[in-house]
Amino acid sequence: MSETNPLLALRDKISALDVKLLALLAERRLLAVEVGKAKLATHRPVRDIDRERDLLERLITLGKTHNLDAHYITRLFQLIIEDSVLTQQTLLQQHLNQTNPQSARIAFLGPKGSYSHLAARQYAARHFEQFIESGCAKFHDIFNQVETGQADYAVVPLENTSSGAINDVYDLLQHTSLSIVAEMTVPIDHCVLVNGTTDLNTIQTVYSHPQPFQQCSQFINRYPHWKIEYCESTSAAMEKVAQANSPLVAALGNEAGGALYGLQVLERNLANQTQNITRFIVLARKAVEVTDQVPAKTTLLIATGQQAGALVEALLVLRNHNLIMTKLESRPINGNPWEEMFYLDVQANLNDETMRKALRELGEITRSMKVLGCYPSENVVPVDPA
Repeated sequence: MSETNPLLALRDKISALDVKLLALLAERRLLAVEVGKAKLATHRPVRDIDRERDLLERLITLGKTHNLDAHYITRLFQLIIEDSVLTQQTLLQQHLNQTNPQSARIAFLGPKGSYSHLAARQYAARHFEQFIESGCAKFHDIFNQVETGQADYAVVPLENTSSGAINDVYDLLQHTSLSIVAEMTVPIDHCVLVNGTTDLNTIQTVYSHPQPFQQCSQFINRYPHWKIEYCESTSAAMEKVAQANSPLVAALGNEAGGALYGLQVLERNLANQTQNITRFIVLARKAVEVTDQVPAKTTLLIATGQQAGALVEALLVLRNHNLIMTKLESRPINGNPWEEMFYLDVQANLNDETMRKALRELGEITRSMKVLGCYPSENVVPVDPA
């Protein structure tokens, strides 16, 4: 057969090399764990930016001798370095908090295949050997499952680079007793998913959660004849299309989730913004301690009152202590017309003395203040070669 089709023999060689590459990546991750243990013993920070930059520059130089492009080498090893950093970070956090990495029950939005389901799997893969999936129909149900002990963790989307804040989640954070214990960013690639053979002009009805419709509005507007139907989640939309088995219907969702329902991709990369990324947070009943060896983030909820300059005065406290605010979001206070609560993300560890001083000052000038969580920042900014 290989004599009539030489591609088969070449593909076999590539497949054999891929198996070796996987084994080498697994071996490298095991070494990253040993490095993490050494850093734990010597109390060194997880990231060594100079070491990462030197490594990239050396690999780029070496890659040139093999006719490998510098951009290709940079992209590849930035991913490998990110995995190494997060692996070590998880190790240090588990040691500090004495958490059990064996198993956990995780609640998320939608049936299997939703973006939240994929985010839950991503979080579980790094933190637990196995996990039990608990899909929920509404955000309120997710919070309730963890608050009542039916689940250990909640994974919920908080904001998207294209459509902005997820207001329902922010509103639930006002009243919950849960703490934010982790965050992660997940690239979102919305696709048109169909069951069988059809084309974009034949489709009459499209199902999805409101967020994908909002994030893909420019693409949706090209097909004014489409009837838009909202669902509780993207996975619920995919399930509807799979059951309908009609060339007249489609779903907006992710390719991996669509595959679970036997759907095919008709069109990819639909979002208004090229980089469409959703930030997810993880909530638990018990807050976590964050080691000073990893970058930390603290999320606050404050009410400043309505006097002139109240919010500015609060923000000046952060500036005066050289604390970096990475997010400011406002939401109305239920029952108090025209009054708002403010959510702040601050790049600091709750145990830092500077942060403690800032919190004391904020407590004196705000009407109310609540720490929603201090957690490791899992947004590993890649290092570029010099």
